[in-house]
Amino acid sequence: MIYPVILSGGTGSRLWPMSRALFPKQLQPLVGLNSLLQDTALRVADASRFRRPVVVCNAEHRFVVAEQLRQVDRPAAAILLEPMARNTAPAIAAAAEHLLRDDPEAMMLVLPSDHAMIRPEPWISAVVAAEAAARNGAIVTFGIRPSGPETGYGYIQAGAAIAGAGPCRRIEAFIEKPDRDKAEQLVAGGRHYWNAGIFLLSARVYLDEIKRHAPAIAAAAAAAVERGKRDLDFLRLDADAFGKAPSRSIDYAVMERTDRGVVVAVDPGWSDVGSWRALHEIAPQDARGNVRIGDVHATDTSNSYLRSNGRLLVAVGVENLVVVADPDAVLVVRLDRAQEVKGAVEALTAAGRAEATSPAIVYRPWGHYRNVDSGAGFQVKRIVVNPGGRLSLQRHAKRTEHWVVVAGTAEVTVGEEVRRLGPTESVMVPAGAAHRLVNPGKEDLHLIEVQSGAYVGEDDIERLDDAYGRA
Repeated sequence: MIYPVILSGGTGSRLWPMSRALFPKQLQPLVGLNSLLQDTALRVADASRFRRPVVVCNAEHRFVVAEQLRQVDRPAAAILLEPMARNTAPAIAAAAEHLLRDDPEAMMLVLPSDHAMIRPEPWISAVVAAEAAARNGAIVTFGIRPSGPETGYGYIQAGAAIAGAGPCRRIEAFIEKPDRDKAEQLVAGGRHYWNAGIFLLSARVYLDEIKRHAPAIAAAAAAAVERGKRDLDFLRLDADAFGKAPSRSIDYAVMERTDRGVVVAVDPGWSDVGSWRALHEIAPQDARGNVRIGDVHATDTSNSYLRSNGRLLVAVGVENLVVVADPDAVLVVRLDRAQEVKGAVEALTAAGRAEATSPAIVYRPWGHYRNVDSGAGFQVKRIVVNPGGRLSLQRHAKRTEHWVVVAGTAEVTVGEEVRRLGPTESVMVPAGAAHRLVNPGKEDLHLIEVQSGAYVGEDDIERLDDAYGRA
């Protein structure tokens, strides 16, 4: 049995405005109905071969990660919460430390959560074929057969086949992202593969190698797990310990230094979904090369990626464009300059624009809300509470709230009074009053919230009690 270890710590800023730091690309349905995280978990859903996954993620995303895995019936065996980003080598070391506490023979299949595979079956076959080598101490990585001279990926140079190790070949070198001429040479040579960042290896072997080549990472990860605290269904890695880990990738910390590395070539229709151009390449296109998602009307338009997440999007006489319309932001960029979106997001962040990091729809463990309108002294939200969802018992010092139920049933506590409201009914919550909202029904509860007062920021919340451990 193999333990999938899913890494979910990236931000995917090149896919702004859909991907933002507080709701990044792995949590988005970018290539289908499921999120990339859900698709990753479903690839390793064969219970005869794989155990329930271990996920390492940003603490801010914990409830969304857990809920998305529950939705596809792949609940995690454990979710490790990173107090800060430290790249892949420390994250994998923490997962290995966690697994070895219960299983000294643990075998890990390390998976980025923000990649896509159109044809996963060849990759699963490659995992099966490489398992014996991994159990014998090899660190197996899976190289993607290149479909062209891609300059956005690193490459792995494969050497000689290894006797008795199935499809495994020795790794001769790692090549950083090349320029166009170099990429064409690598592809023409036939011995170079895209580096997908997927690994099959023993947890014990990985810790042995990380102790040998990056001892500071090994020590920090061990201490972070040892001092970690249980929080509901999550394990919070100790912040002081984890923060001492150098921020390094597994490639730099281990793979470029170890003598255990081998590569297996495979062609599963893989993409790192690293930009809107990458999404354009893997998504179904019409006869003129357009990808159209959502409420989109296009006339005399070609070779473009057009996506609307709500409003009507109309394109007339354009080509080679990416146009993505979110409820609170619109992106327009040339397809061949899609990599530059990251720089635009950095500029928005420096300017203090909330749209750079916060999505229009904000997810909470009880459901989600969307800001509809705001101005001096007021804010309007549309709130959706999941069946059984409970907002914290809380109060606000500087604002009054007015709730109007649109659909479903609300159980409302204001002070000592508890009552139920149905559609069109409303309630006012005075500033300073302890209050709570619960959905006791079996359908989503929809309501409109109008906040008014001297200050309507999200930090004007005093939680008195919370079902999700946030009080």
